[in-house]
Amino acid sequence: MLAAVVTAFLHLSGLAPQGLELKNATVHTGTGAPWSGSLVVSAGRIDAPGQPVPAGTESLDLQGAFVVAGLQDAHGHLDGLGTALAEVNLTGTKSYEEVIARTAAAAAKLPKGKWVIGRGWDQNDWVDKVMPHHVDLSVETPDHPVWLVRIDGHAGLANLRALRQTGIERDTEDPAGGRILRDENGDATGVLIDKAMGSVPVPEPTSDQIRERLLAAQQQCLSHGLTCVHDAGVSRIVLEEMRVLHLSKQWHLRTYVMLASDERELIKKGPWHSKDHLITVRAVKGYSDGALGSRGASLLEPYADDPGNRGLVGMPKGAILELAQRCADAGMQLCVHAIGDAGNRTVLDAFAAVKVEGGLAARRFRIEHAQVIGEGDFARFQQLGVLAAMQPTHLTSDMPWAESRLGPERVLRAYAWKSFHKLGVVVPFGSDFPVESVDPRKGLFAAVTTRAESGGPADGFRPDQKLSREEAIRGFTQHAAYGMFAEQDLGTIEAGKIADLTVFDRNLLTCPENDLLQAKVLLTIVGGRVVYDGRGK
Repeated sequence: MLAAVVTAFLHLSGLAPQGLELKNATVHTGTGAPWSGSLVVSAGRIDAPGQPVPAGTESLDLQGAFVVAGLQDAHGHLDGLGTALAEVNLTGTKSYEEVIARTAAAAAKLPKGKWVIGRGWDQNDWVDKVMPHHVDLSVETPDHPVWLVRIDGHAGLANLRALRQTGIERDTEDPAGGRILRDENGDATGVLIDKAMGSVPVPEPTSDQIRERLLAAQQQCLSHGLTCVHDAGVSRIVLEEMRVLHLSKQWHLRTYVMLASDERELIKKGPWHSKDHLITVRAVKGYSDGALGSRGASLLEPYADDPGNRGLVGMPKGAILELAQRCADAGMQLCVHAIGDAGNRTVLDAFAAVKVEGGLAARRFRIEHAQVIGEGDFARFQQLGVLAAMQPTHLTSDMPWAESRLGPERVLRAYAWKSFHKLGVVVPFGSDFPVESVDPRKGLFAAVTTRAESGGPADGFRPDQKLSREEAIRGFTQHAAYGMFAEQDLGTIEAGKIADLTVFDRNLLTCPENDLLQAKVLLTIVGGRVVYDGRGK
C-alpha cells in the first residue's frame, strides 16, 4: 500500500520515469489500423509497435482494458468549474423553492454582509418554467447580498441587497446586449441577462482562491479521463495563476487557452506555449449572442414562445470582424460563441470578410456551439473552412424545451453535428462545463444515442443526428486535436505522437449503449505520465 502511495505521488509530482509499457490492452488507434502487442511510451511519446522495451520502463498489465487517444474537452471553463465547485451548487434543483432553501442554508453559515454566490438553476426544470422574482429569495436572505448564476452562465438572479448595489433603478435602460427583466409594476425582478450581469459588483477572487479553483477543476477533469481542455475565455489573471501552478509542477492537464477578447495586449503578442507544450495560448474567445434557455440567443425570426423577441446581440458584425482581423493579423485563432441562427450567420458573414494571406481556412476559426443554423449556412462552414465546436449534451439537456423556443421546423436545424459531418466539417466535441457535466462519457452517450440518460423518446430526440461510436470518439480526440492545431502530435495512437491516453475498463466500441455511462476510467496519462490512477477505486 505504501509503495502504491509513493508511486502515485511520484507520478503526480512529475518525477516518475516517462518510460511506460501498457500490456494486454485493447488499443483503439483512431486511424483504422490495428495495434499489435504492448503500447510502449519513451520520453513522453509512443514507440512503434514491436520495438524493444527500454530498460527501466514501468510495466502495467491492463488485463484487456480499452485504451484510446487522450480524450479532450474542446470547450470548457476551468475557472468556472472550480468556482462552481466552491460555491452554492444549484444544479438539478427542481423548483425555485429548492433554490431558495439551498441558498438560505449557505447564507446561514456566513457572516452578515458576506456575498452568497451560486450557480446552476434552470427554470426549464421547474414545473412552471417561469423566470424567478427576487422577492421570496430576498425575504429568506435579508442580511446577505446574493448572486445566483443560471446554469448557462448567460443570466443571473440577484436578491434585493445585491440589486441595491447594482445601481439599477426603474428608469435604468437595458445595456446593449443585455436585458433587465421587470415585473408588471416596472420593478426589476432581479434577473439580469447577458451584458446586464456586469452591473453586479461581485468581489474579485484572490490569487489563492483562483489557484485553488483551478486545481479543483483539474482534479475533476483528470479523474474523468480528460487529458486536455480547450479553456474558453481566459483572463490574464487566471492565465498567470495557471502558469504559477505549472511552474510549481502542480499543473498536469494539457490546456489550450482561448483568451478573453478584451485581453488586447496578450492577443497582439500572438501564439505562446510553455516549453513542454502543456499550456498553449493560440486562440481568442468572442461572443455573438446569448443562450437559448434564457432567450438571449439571436434568432432570424422571433422565439416561438415569445413573439417579438429575437434575442440579444453580444457583438455586431463590425465588432466581430474587427476582432477577427486582429486575431488573423496576430496569428491567433478566433473562436466565437454563437447559439442562434442569426448569431451564427453574423459570425459567418464577419469571417467571410476577413483578409488573411493564404485564406481563412488556415486560421481554423471556430464557431463555438453552432447550435441553431440557418438554411444554407451549414455549407458556408465548409466553404469558409470554419470549425463547428459542439457539445453533445446540450442536445439532451435542451431538447425537452427547445422546440417550444424554436418551433417544429427550426428545431430540425439545431444540434445537427451529423449534418456537419456529412459536409466534411471538423466538429470538435466538448461539454461547456460547468454548464454541463465535465464527464465525457455523457457526451459520447449523447452523440451516439441522442437520448437523455433517463426519459425522452426511446429512439432519441434526434435519431437523424446519431453518430457511430468511432465518430463520437473522433470528436473528443482527432477533431479536438485539429481544433487546436495539434493533429500531428495528438488525437490518435500512432508511433511518434505524444502519449496522451485515456484507459477505460471496457471497450467503448462494443459495449452496450448504456454501458458508455458506466465505463470506469482506469488511467489518465498525459505526456507519458500517469496523472490519474483509478484502478483501485
